[in-house]
Amino acid sequence: MTSPLDILTSHWGHLSFKPGQEEIITSVLNDRDTVALLPTGGGKSICFQVPALARDGICVVISPLVALMTDQVANLRTRGIKAMAIVGGTSRDEVRTLLDNTLYGNYKFLYLSPERLRQEMVQDTIRRMKITLFAVDEAHCISQWGNDFRPSYREIAAVRDLQPLVPILALTASATPEVLSDVVQQLKLEEPIICRSSFARPMLSYEVYKEDDKLYRLQQLFKELSGSAIVYARTRSTTKEVSEQLNHLGIRSTYYHGGLASEDKKKRLEDWKNGQVSTMVATNAFGMGIDHPNVRFVVHIQLPESLEGYFQEAGRAGRDDQPARSIILYNEYDKVLVKKQFIESLPTPDDLKVLYRHLNNYFQISYGEGEFSRHEFDFSHFCKVYGLPMVQAYNALSTLDRLGVISLSKEFGRTSKLRFLIASEKLLAYFDKHSGISILGKMLLRIYPGIYDTLLRINLRQVSSKTGKSVRECIELLRQMEHDGVVELDLQTTDASITFLVPREDQRTLNPRMPQVTLLNTKKRDQVAAVLKYVENESVCRGEQLLKYFGEADTKPCGVCSVCRKEEATTPTGTETASIADEVTSLLADGPMSSREISEKTTFAESD
Repeated sequence: MTSPLDILTSHWGHLSFKPGQEEIITSVLNDRDTVALLPTGGGKSICFQVPALARDGICVVISPLVALMTDQVANLRTRGIKAMAIVGGTSRDEVRTLLDNTLYGNYKFLYLSPERLRQEMVQDTIRRMKITLFAVDEAHCISQWGNDFRPSYREIAAVRDLQPLVPILALTASATPEVLSDVVQQLKLEEPIICRSSFARPMLSYEVYKEDDKLYRLQQLFKELSGSAIVYARTRSTTKEVSEQLNHLGIRSTYYHGGLASEDKKKRLEDWKNGQVSTMVATNAFGMGIDHPNVRFVVHIQLPESLEGYFQEAGRAGRDDQPARSIILYNEYDKVLVKKQFIESLPTPDDLKVLYRHLNNYFQISYGEGEFSRHEFDFSHFCKVYGLPMVQAYNALSTLDRLGVISLSKEFGRTSKLRFLIASEKLLAYFDKHSGISILGKMLLRIYPGIYDTLLRINLRQVSSKTGKSVRECIELLRQMEHDGVVELDLQTTDASITFLVPREDQRTLNPRMPQVTLLNTKKRDQVAAVLKYVENESVCRGEQLLKYFGEADTKPCGVCSVCRKEEATTPTGTETASIADEVTSLLADGPMSSREISEKTTFAESD
């Protein structure tokens, strides 16, 4: 067997392992179930890729992140290593062909989503494979206490029945002791080796500032930007707004959220990674599985909902082990807002029962029916029909998803876009020849001025209401216009989809799950409380606070966070104070200035 270090050097060009990697690889090669806790940027993928290459057979990697799977497969292939990912949108026949290729084509890696493991043909192929390792990435997702709990992850333990003697490696970059214990239990790991590297990031400065004018503070921060930055916001509208404001200030920026078309996401990610734009303003839909080393700033301009999520997002800065900063900018209203969004809107058991009944009625699902049925879902229309507040309804849907009652796609907010391509004279002639299209086309021209100049968002339900045609009829006519070359069309018929995972039994469906609802709500309250405690604690090192939250007992001040730097700052001496006063007096002789303007024109900080 080729040594792990030789494999690392020959395929990746590294002469040594990162801290913790060699211990994990040795445990796996000894056929032990293993849990690997490494910080973001700690090189988790190496921990299963190297031992898999050291042996005959294939490594099955289970991951919830499509971006991560496709990225890793592409990287492996560039190194001459045969790897394959079976992602969503692949037909049954295509899946069968890909599995056959994997089985007989001398592949070393097969990447699957946890949902794929439910397919009988996938399970049958796994039984026949010569598998050397099961690697479960983002393993915290299996725990109801994790920050991204996924019910489908609970079924991963079924691989133990398919291949009882194959070791399982569970990997995560964020797990509290509670989550760690749950991962071991849910994956049915047998006397696992726990390999834990400190989550400390000595080159990453954690900073928290109370700031009312966040845009100004971003502008000042990014004057120092020599690489890339990520700005996290809570809402999609905020990402667009902040990105436009940064561009106006001369900071090259784009935005990213779950409602963008996949082509837009790919283009914006590539522009950011290639340095064509320096700053990505995004919701938490951005970043999972994205390995970009030159991120110097990660800034949260609204409070995160949990320290687990914050820690992962913050960890995307400085993955090249060079100095980097993770900064939270908040004000008093942010504290009110995070409670309103995540505490006050938590669904009660009665809320869930009402919403579940509405869902079944909305899709006309009969009692005892509906299991595994998939439905296109217009979320805003659903809320309007039943008079539901959107935040509360979304949280209730997310809870039903966590309970395994439904599977909810997270693509809310997608809207169709349209632009006319031909001159008005030709367009009117076209309408004369197609009387059915004429009503729709002329209505679009009246509702959306400027639809000739740019690709505009259109509201299909509004268009349907104005024309008296059904949404389906409008869609058919729009597609005909696109086929005829009259319009450019980006059609999104719904903003989400729902799959019912259990048959409709109303009370009997939900009642057994109600104790879990109480646990989930309690956990969410605790998570928000931990965030507020973190930002308000200005006496304990920020790094220490985070490490202790994740169960590390042996910690020491990091020396680089905002708390540590504040403690190291010295009070100006009398001579220094006099010098500052003289400089300020000199500046004010030219006219009145704000403290901000004075700070910009001098070498001392505004707080001095």
